[in-house]
Amino acid sequence: MLDDALTDTMRRTGASAGGIYLLDETAQVLALVVLCGVPAEVAWPWRRVPLGAPVPVSDAVREDRLVWVGSQDDMARAYPRTAATLPYRFTLAAAPLQGRARCWGALVLLWPASHPANATARERGHIGAAARRVARVLDEAVVPPAVPEHPRLIPADAVARRYGGQAPQAAADYIERLPEGAVALDLQGRITFLTASAESLLGVDAGRLLGTRPWQSLPWLDDTHVEDHYRTAVISREPVTFTALRPPDTWLDFQLYPDVSGISVRITRTTAPESDRPVPGRASRSTGAAATSPPQVGRLYQLVHLAAALTETVAVRDVVELIADQVLPAFGADGLVLSAADAGRLKITGHHGYDQRTIDRLDGLPLDTDLTPAGQALTDGTPSFFASPSEMARRYPRAPRISGKQAWAFLPLVVSGRPVGCCILSYDEPHAFNADERAVLTSLAGLIAQALDRARLYDATRDLARGLQQALLPRSLPSLPGLESAARYLPASHGMDIGGDFYDVIRIDATTAAAVIGDVQGHNVPAAALMGQVRTAIHAAAGAPPDQVLVRTNQVLADLESDLLVSCLYAHIDLARQEVVLASAGHPPPLVHHPAMPPGVMELDPGPLLGIDPGLAYPLTTHPLPPGTTLALYTDGLTEAPGTDPDQAANSLARHLAQHSGHSLDRLIDALLHHARPTAHYTDDIAVLLLRTGPPPTGD
Repeated sequence: MLDDALTDTMRRTGASAGGIYLLDETAQVLALVVLCGVPAEVAWPWRRVPLGAPVPVSDAVREDRLVWVGSQDDMARAYPRTAATLPYRFTLAAAPLQGRARCWGALVLLWPASHPANATARERGHIGAAARRVARVLDEAVVPPAVPEHPRLIPADAVARRYGGQAPQAAADYIERLPEGAVALDLQGRITFLTASAESLLGVDAGRLLGTRPWQSLPWLDDTHVEDHYRTAVISREPVTFTALRPPDTWLDFQLYPDVSGISVRITRTTAPESDRPVPGRASRSTGAAATSPPQVGRLYQLVHLAAALTETVAVRDVVELIADQVLPAFGADGLVLSAADAGRLKITGHHGYDQRTIDRLDGLPLDTDLTPAGQALTDGTPSFFASPSEMARRYPRAPRISGKQAWAFLPLVVSGRPVGCCILSYDEPHAFNADERAVLTSLAGLIAQALDRARLYDATRDLARGLQQALLPRSLPSLPGLESAARYLPASHGMDIGGDFYDVIRIDATTAAAVIGDVQGHNVPAAALMGQVRTAIHAAAGAPPDQVLVRTNQVLADLESDLLVSCLYAHIDLARQEVVLASAGHPPPLVHHPAMPPGVMELDPGPLLGIDPGLAYPLTTHPLPPGTTLALYTDGLTEAPGTDPDQAANSLARHLAQHSGHSLDRLIDALLHHARPTAHYTDDIAVLLLRTGPPPTGD
């Protein structure tokens, strides 16, 4: 289903490559499910993309817009992480797959370097229409497609041109008559055809070359530059030329000509480049495979990608998820244990691929443990690699029986000579670690160590601030006959998980109450602390007219000499008189709905923010509050998002409030939050306080 949708889109738009991502709403991750036109290795770092990642496909879904990147310069400016791991010339578009009731994910298309950098309005229209067609396919699916572990690769011939009955043998005979060598590669880099002249020039018969990649089957082409030339050709779709030495003294020119179906390679003899001609007294360049093979270019770009991703992790859980989602697949590992050094012990901060019983046994081991190699690795700062249980058992007899794993890499995490933890990658089958993997994993360990150390400091600060904030927010709302209430606070989905949003319901007497909601500027400990002081000031003044409550609170804020500003909405609810009196200090007006009246946004005359000038006044607004009325007080995180109009968002929420008015208040909050943020991605804190009036009270 998706294969046909993608290949049809590529043919219509002229794209050289494309992919479809589906959104896993639970994990907040975009998973690549279908790919065509580029090697799987190139797309591997982008197999699973967090919704909050600063990459084109995530921006397209989060912001519900077409993201166009016209050149490598544009990519470097807007998305430096992507540019670092894909340093090739191409044009990219990412469009959200917006269905009838949800966003399914995104469509990504690539064009060759020859494509114009700027998209025309017509082209943007074609891409948008293509995304809608794919979304329609998903909407109409009887069973929505599952998110697979690995993306499905569509063969290039699904979009390649056809040659209408011409005899392939005639073409092969024509090529064989030419003096130079000819080789055909598919888009994965594998040799699919070569002439007798190519066999002679390469010095290897066809049987040993067909189905292999040249840089893997020919030792003298085992060079990162060769693979990188191939990647340049397949992604940029531009001709590429390079020269290589076939030992002992045969220089060959390789000319690569890519298109949508693969790469044609022309091989000819040449003379040695000027820089490689022998000079008396100077050693010549080494030929053939080096004693230690250089890392494959794909592995190098994976390391760059992972390094960039680790710099963006914030909390310890982010580090764990990144390693599980991207490091394990990149190295073919099946299990992960990430431990942090804490009070002389290794406390497990995250794991993947292990049962809880094993984790319980490993958690809390002393730093000098001899049960596993983790202690020794931390003591001397040297990684340990074990290719099989027998190899492990020779030094640590008890270790192989703990988990049943078959191979391990123990990576000490050290920052400035200080041990911060240990990262263990494990395999379900025996695994020999070559020099390439050992070198890359050792380098990666240093990056993980810095990310983990930074994340632990962040988590400690966050936990302190969250504890402060939770202590200052009300544990429960007071009960009042004739008035239901419910509230919810949600921190921003990326950041400190704290803020200055607050709410409260204050019982004044049997028939009156005060409802307050506010937002202190900032997302840090000072904001949370000031929020508590503002709440205390409002409590002390509650019962006075709403304008006087705000005036007194404003004076307290001036006495505190804080640089932070506060928005606040104070509502005095009189159930006996069936009315509410409100005063606003620069806060969004509430939503209001009564079954007998259309829903809407209450019209208020707002005053200035608290903290600007202690001498300012706050206008009052009186509104009827008959039984059955629902009031929704909220902070601006509910209605303000990039690319949206807050007023339109508030009116849409008011209509949604009416549509779900029959629900309980808790379910109604859920409905409002899902309507405002269907992807559960909050760029700001959100506080929501719902109030619903019932039958009027009958007495004290």
